Amino acid sequence: MGILEQQNKRHKVALLKQIQEDFINIYQNDPAIKSRFELFFNYPGVWAVAWYRISNRIYRARWRRTARFLMAINQFLTNIDIHPAATIGNRLFIDHGIGVVIGETAVIEDDVLIYQGVTLGGVSLTAGIKRHPTIKSRAVIGAGAKVLGDIVIGESAKVGSNSVVVKSVPPNCTAVGIPARVVGKGRSKDPLSHNKLPDIDKELFEYLLKRVAILEHILMKENSNILEQDLELEQIYDSFIKAMKG
Repeated sequence: MGILEQQNKRHKVALLKQIQEDFINIYQNDPAIKSRFELFFNYPGVWAVAWYRISNRIYRARWRRTARFLMAINQFLTNIDIHPAATIGNRLFIDHGIGVVIGETAVIEDDVLIYQGVTLGGVSLTAGIKRHPTIKSRAVIGAGAKVLGDIVIGESAKVGSNSVVVKSVPPNCTAVGIPARVVGKGRSKDPLSHNKLPDIDKELFEYLLKRVAILEHILMKENSNILEQDLELEQIYDSFIKAMKG
């Protein structure tokens, strides 16, 4: 056996081992799965990653049209769009998976969890540069989140559902909102815990409402006409609402 044949054999073994790890990872860590049968028919994410791993090898061998064609078939079957040139590490879990988009220059390290509707997209049309994000090991990207541009989501970081991330997130931090802001630090014992993410919009509105109430109280003490003016405004507002409904 020649050197080239030995290398090809090692690459095939490494590829099969990676795909096997992807399947085993889901079977061991997803509490919803009850049998191997479900793994084959109810998890489009694992099949999308398997198709990607084959297409990525073909793409790197410069059979780029063939790789793109295979991923087009994958997109049709799984509704998950992964560019074959993306760099994806071991044991990526795309949960549910529908609507996930992973761009050409995206980098995903080991043991990352991605939910449905996530986009790892670019903000530049310039070819030949890194346009997509880097997702470090053990990061969790919540459903519907958009991570855009050449930014870094740090190790064990979390991105809340439907957040739009345009700046890097430090390791062991949580980012939520549009645009996303870091609202928590420290690694969580539970990598999911999306129900515990703070509602920053609610907190801001609560603050504003309390601030307005304090200012109204001060003004009413200093000016007795404030209450009368407030009642007039209420009447004008009620008339406006009735006109809109009529």
